Amino acid sequence: MLVGVSGPIEYVPVPTSELTPDRRARIDAVLADNSFLAELGLLFTNAGHELAIVGGPVRDAVLGRPGNDWDFATSAKPDEIERIAGPWADAMWDVGREFGTIGLRKGSHDLEITTYRSDAYDASSRKPEVNFGDSIDGDLSRRDFAVNAMAIRLPSAEFVDLFGGLADVEARTLRTPVTPEQSFSDDPLRMMRAARFVSQLGFTAAPDVVSAMTDMAERLEIVSAERVRDELNKLLIGADPVAGLRLLVETGLAAQMLPELPALILERDEHHRHKDVYEHSLTVLEQAIALEDRLESAPDLVIRLASLLHDIGKPKTRRFVEGGTVTFHHHDVVGAKLVRKRMRALRYSNDLIDQVAKLVELHLRFHGYGSGEWTDSAVRRYVRDAGDQLQRLHILTRADCTTRNAKKALRLQRTYDELEQRIAVLAEAEELDAMRPDLDGAQIMAILGIGPGPEVGEAYRFLLDLRMDRGPLSEADATEALKSFWAAR
Repeated sequence: MLVGVSGPIEYVPVPTSELTPDRRARIDAVLADNSFLAELGLLFTNAGHELAIVGGPVRDAVLGRPGNDWDFATSAKPDEIERIAGPWADAMWDVGREFGTIGLRKGSHDLEITTYRSDAYDASSRKPEVNFGDSIDGDLSRRDFAVNAMAIRLPSAEFVDLFGGLADVEARTLRTPVTPEQSFSDDPLRMMRAARFVSQLGFTAAPDVVSAMTDMAERLEIVSAERVRDELNKLLIGADPVAGLRLLVETGLAAQMLPELPALILERDEHHRHKDVYEHSLTVLEQAIALEDRLESAPDLVIRLASLLHDIGKPKTRRFVEGGTVTFHHHDVVGAKLVRKRMRALRYSNDLIDQVAKLVELHLRFHGYGSGEWTDSAVRRYVRDAGDQLQRLHILTRADCTTRNAKKALRLQRTYDELEQRIAVLAEAEELDAMRPDLDGAQIMAILGIGPGPEVGEAYRFLLDLRMDRGPLSEADATEALKSFWAAR
């Protein structure tokens, strides 16, 4: 019996897998490349305390993944951690003394050292009643998954694996150290974390984990929107977000925090291709990710959110018309409103909400281009409306083509190639990125003999529309046009 997350826990230890030579070599290489780890371990040993690297850093060392953040567990209490490590660290701060955690920095490395824990949880909250433990065994039992319940003692480099985490790494499987029901009851956010690890690490959730997630999905409601949002973001920027999203949908977790996504499953596309909008959206996300090298940085959260959510307005706008055709008129506008509502509920920043909503609202604009009939004025307006999201809009529009008709796909690609080329030519000739009227506010007031106020804005908008329609004008031509407009008001 171990005393762990919610009182006594029955568990069956899994035989520890032997570290293969290459796994041992990876761990030894990490320790050799980070000599401060042994230094810190020796400090705690000399002070009569245990210290071990735990959690993600150990998992990543076994996997051969690089990392710069380090988590440690120790028998020392917070005051003792400060006393032992304070003189050695370059900086130290209080991460959460009540939870037993002290943060510090050594060189370029951020470290968190936490006293062994043996917590108890109230069923109505994910905040534990913190109890300090006295052994690493009990501390590891309260961790989310067995792959995160491995440890490396310092400075001896002894590998500790009480719950078969190494075997799970080999099998690329997510299991919990205790029963998944107890683990997820104690901290429902772990269910989101399972989907995140599916995306980040390419692991698969064990059947009992999936079953518990399905049965306990509603328990996610006690988790703050901010914490859910953070896990969703980490999932989306993972290597395989579609796999993580499928797990959220299949277990019912998505219905709790992003209900617009599973709502797409029953929606057929307007071309009656027997492809639901949910599958289409996941494909668009994958295709957008493949185009992210067009952006300055990847992974890009904005384009991934926009790709996933671009069609969420379809359920509300679906109409059946004569002949069995399905339409989704104005789903772009409706979808942008739904994006704003959902992202606000998840406590996203206003800037991020504006960026994603703009892309969703504009994602159909290209289809008015036809076979290239847009005037230069229409192209300028396309660029102006996209603003700083133009490159992402290029990606989303291209990714939104999921037709299996090769000829149609090639035609759309060539048409969009042409639009991008026209934008590039106009941009070079007219500085589209800084598109402004040919007269500024001060010139407008001087020419019209008016002071600051709404009339200046009215004149400014006229000149901007003129700029869109006719391209750059000379100051004389712009002045003449402004005077004519003003006289005819």
